Amino acid sequence: MEKYLLLLEAEIRKQKFGDQPKSLYEPIRYIMSLGGKRLRPLLTLLSYSMYRDNAETIVRYAAAVEAFHNFTLLHDDIMDNAPIRRGKATVHEKWNVNTAILSGDVMLVKVYDLLLDIEKDKLKEVLQLFNACAAGVCEGQQWDMEFESKSRVTEAQYLEMIRLKTAVLLGFSLELGAVLGGASETDRKILYDAGINLGIGFQLKDDLLDVYADKKKFGKQVGGDIIANKKTFLLIKALEKGRGKEKTELQRWLSAKKFDKQKKVKAVSALYDKLEIKSLTEKKIAEYFERGFSGLSQLSVKDKAQPLIQFAKELVGRQK
Repeated sequence: MEKYLLLLEAEIRKQKFGDQPKSLYEPIRYIMSLGGKRLRPLLTLLSYSMYRDNAETIVRYAAAVEAFHNFTLLHDDIMDNAPIRRGKATVHEKWNVNTAILSGDVMLVKVYDLLLDIEKDKLKEVLQLFNACAAGVCEGQQWDMEFESKSRVTEAQYLEMIRLKTAVLLGFSLELGAVLGGASETDRKILYDAGINLGIGFQLKDDLLDVYADKKKFGKQVGGDIIANKKTFLLIKALEKGRGKEKTELQRWLSAKKFDKQKKVKAVSALYDKLEIKSLTEKKIAEYFERGFSGLSQLSVKDKAQPLIQFAKELVGRQK
C-alpha cells in the first residue's frame, strides 16, 4: 500500500495539468496537493494487482481517477457552499467561484488526456465505462441538490442518489483495474458490484462522521449537512422516527431561514441522539460493507484479494 501511495503521489506531482493562465491551473495543483485518502486510485491499483504484477505501469490511469474525483469536489464544494476541504480553504474560497468552475472544467478535460494512452484494444471500452460513471455522478449530484428543497425523501431515493453520486466511481475504480489487468467478465462484475456496496457504505459513514466526527480529524466542516438541510440517511430516519415535540423541533430547524449555525448543529445532533439515529446508521453501514466483502470472496483470484479486502476494512473503522 505504501508503495502504491508513493507511486501515486509522484505521478500526481508530475502532472502539471497546464501552465498559463496560472490562475486557471494553480487551483488544480492546489486541490491535488491537499492529499486525501487517495481511495479511488488505490482501488484501481489493488484491483489490477490481483491479475498482473506490474501495477506501476497503470499509475497514470489511477491518477486520472483521482483527478476526476477532485474535479467533482471543486464543483460540489461550490454547490454546497463548503468553506473547508481536507482541512484547508476550498478552491472557490481561496480564489473565487468562476475560477473554481473553470479549473474544474479543464480538470475534466485533462482526465481524458491521462486516459488516452490506454492500449487501443481497451481504450474505447474504458472511455465508455468512464463516461457512464461520470454521467451517473452528475445525476446523483443533481438529485442531491433537488432533495434539499423537497419536504420528503425516502430511504430508497436517498440510497439511489448516493449510489450515483459516490458509489459508481468506486465501482468504476475497481472495474478499471480489472479491465486493464485482463480480468474475466465475471470478476469485473463482482468487483464493480463490490465497489457499489462499499461506496454506499462509505457515503453513509461520511454522513455519520459529518455529525459525530472529531472536528480536528475530519478535515471538513462538522455539521455541514445539518446546516445545509442535506437529506442524509440520518435526517431521513429522524423524520421517520420523530414524534410529537421531537418532530416539531426538527421541522422548526429545517424551515428556519435565519439561525445560529452552531446552535442548529447542536440541537439537531441532540435530536439524533434521542432518536438513536447513530446506531441505526451504523447498522446500515455494516450491512453495505458486508455485502461488499461477501462479493469479494467470490472472486476467481480471491487468494490475491487480501490487500484489497484489508484496505476496504480500514474504511469501516475510519474516523475522518
